[in-house]
Amino acid sequence: MKMKRVFLMLLSIATLVACSDDDDGTTPPFEGDSEVYELNAIGDSGVSGDATITENEDGSFVVELDLNGTSEGNMHPAHIHFNSAAEGGGIAISLEPVDGATGMSTTTISKMDDGTSITYDEVVNFDGYINVHLSADALQTIVAQGDIGENVLTGESVTYDLNTKDVEGISGTATFEERISGETLITLNIEGTPEDGSHPAHIHMGSVADAPGAIAISLNSVDGATGMSMTAISETDAEAAITYDELIVYDGYINVHLSADQLDVIVAQGDIGANAGS
Repeated sequence: MKMKRVFLMLLSIATLVACSDDDDGTTPPFEGDSEVYELNAIGDSGVSGDATITENEDGSFVVELDLNGTSEGNMHPAHIHFNSAAEGGGIAISLEPVDGATGMSTTTISKMDDGTSITYDEVVNFDGYINVHLSADALQTIVAQGDIGENVLTGESVTYDLNTKDVEGISGTATFEERISGETLITLNIEGTPEDGSHPAHIHMGSVADAPGAIAISLNSVDGATGMSMTAISETDAEAAITYDELIVYDGYINVHLSADQLDVIVAQGDIGANAGS
């Protein structure tokens, strides 16, 4: 009986020590999740870096911009916009301007500019992108830009050749890149285009061998000065949803035209999807 009492006393002491350890303030501090997004230089700005979005314990979040290539004495307005960078969109959330001396900006956010609440979980799945501008007086000049949330690229991509057709010396590539959302970023990179040109482009039904085929998806026109076009694709012109996985096996081809007034003149053309390499 005596031994039993001793055992119970020891058990009680052990329990008290354990409870004391639980109540001594050693609860681990909150460590929020975070996502890092690339901000790429636009044109010859020389400004690039990244945006880190970090979760706060109350569900709000901090956006920290860290840029290289900025100069002391400059302040660069920055915003989160709706849609992808390829599509463009209005301002969703205003960020603190980037200090040119440090290249840094830190903003704590719980609401969008229109007063709508937004959490960390929502912003890391947001259909948006970040713009950093040259100055408050030159908002039209973007020095750095990057997609965030559902618009981030997964790293999966396919590139198709676009060959010379009716105008010698013009050819290039079409690169299809997958977004986290399953949508597609299509980038046309065409060499030999005249600087003052604007070249309509489309994905057509069928193959080059069977051309002409009906237009399935309209792409943004190629800028003759840069030879570039970027288009975010989530549906066909007939408003039927289409994913990256569906596009890379699509029965189609791409035409790039001389101009909107000369659609009959094709400057570059190539099969895509199921027809590529056939």
